[in-house]
Amino acid sequence: MSHNDSSDHLKRGLSNRHIQLIALGGAIGTGLFLGSSEAIKIAGPAVLIGYAITGFIAFMIMRQLAEMTVQEPVAGSFSHFAYRYWSDFAGFASGWNYWLLYILVGMSELTAAAGYIQHWFPIPTWISVLAFFILINAVNLAAVKVYGEVEFWFAIIKVVAVISMILFGGWLLFSGNAGPEATVTNLWTHGGFMPTGFTGLILALAVIMFSFGGLELVGITAAEAKDPEKTIPKATNQVIYRILIFYIGALAVLLCLHPWNQIDPNQSAFVTVFDYLDHNMVANILNFVVLTAALSVYNSGLYCNSRMLYSLAEQGNAPKRLMKTNHRGTPVYAVLFSGVIVLTVVVINYYIPKEAFRILMALVTSTLVINWIMISFTHIMFRRQKNKEGVVPKFKALFYPIGNIVCLAFLFGILVLLGMDEGKRISVLLIPVWVIILGIGYAVKAFLSKQKTTQS
Repeated sequence: MSHNDSSDHLKRGLSNRHIQLIALGGAIGTGLFLGSSEAIKIAGPAVLIGYAITGFIAFMIMRQLAEMTVQEPVAGSFSHFAYRYWSDFAGFASGWNYWLLYILVGMSELTAAAGYIQHWFPIPTWISVLAFFILINAVNLAAVKVYGEVEFWFAIIKVVAVISMILFGGWLLFSGNAGPEATVTNLWTHGGFMPTGFTGLILALAVIMFSFGGLELVGITAAEAKDPEKTIPKATNQVIYRILIFYIGALAVLLCLHPWNQIDPNQSAFVTVFDYLDHNMVANILNFVVLTAALSVYNSGLYCNSRMLYSLAEQGNAPKRLMKTNHRGTPVYAVLFSGVIVLTVVVINYYIPKEAFRILMALVTSTLVINWIMISFTHIMFRRQKNKEGVVPKFKALFYPIGNIVCLAFLFGILVLLGMDEGKRISVLLIPVWVIILGIGYAVKAFLSKQKTTQS
């Protein structure tokens, strides 16, 4: 990738600290702070096992993506690899599916952010959504370095807050200052460690999946990373520690501080637990943190969307105009196009404010599953080709090809679970519709390309 300031090239403006914190920021969002409440309701304390299982699957898929990305650091890497090592349609479909994923993520995060504002001010959610939409889009229209700096500090706030919460919660637990109700025995005294049985644990996996969307951000940043061969592996390997600390560690503390069956599934478990403990100041601080987390994920999502559109345009799978960058190396039209589509969430929040987040969460999960299926399968095709060429990967995925088979089986299982849940079934039923739309889009693109070739 060129480093110049031409009108169709991205700039490598992300340093090592940007990449590390972007990866971390993508892993800590509404899925952890809000989605975990529903998972706790379904599985009880066994949700910790659910996060461990899903986290390990996520880690294996991130290693598969990292192997490809380190070998070929390009913008919108998912679609690039599917396009090159699988088929033209696979590249087209994976790119647009990832774009849709972060459109839906953006909508859900803005909706969640508006809900957090209501913890303080009872204003209509659509007003907050619109205000945050304008703010984050302004950040993404600046230079990539500005995005990197903003996301860096967003992530710092989240990391410091979660670690502080774990330490403070641990102190409350072992000092006795949280009262007699706070005890480690909360993990097994309210119906047992697996109060809803193995079935509850399995059903919770579909909800937990939502939390891990965003880990693949490292792959998108590759084209704008200054030293991808070092930064990408480092950020990827740290995923496992983040899962242990920020998911399992934080939730274990919360589940000890308060009985799992008294946590409201419609509220952030982090905020409500400290509200119950009469630590209102801490609850307000955590509400600010979860608000920051939601904005952070939307910030990263808009960044990803614009870079994926850039990659699709580069491949000829989207209008070439979307490759246009300004003098700061920002793909302006790609940012604006994605932003306008996300703006429809204002209308959604105006008409169905109470149902908006639940519906969007289910749609995000099914789209995320499709995305990860394509990453894992594309990695199989990638490795086969490299083996034929005698190329040894610079950074290897784990347990190939058995690891890929396990990941794919798990992901198809998640789709089955989503289909079994009446409230989430729509997200699975819409998958064939989305595939048909992609097929029509690809056919139109192929027809126009053929017409252009004939005319020339």
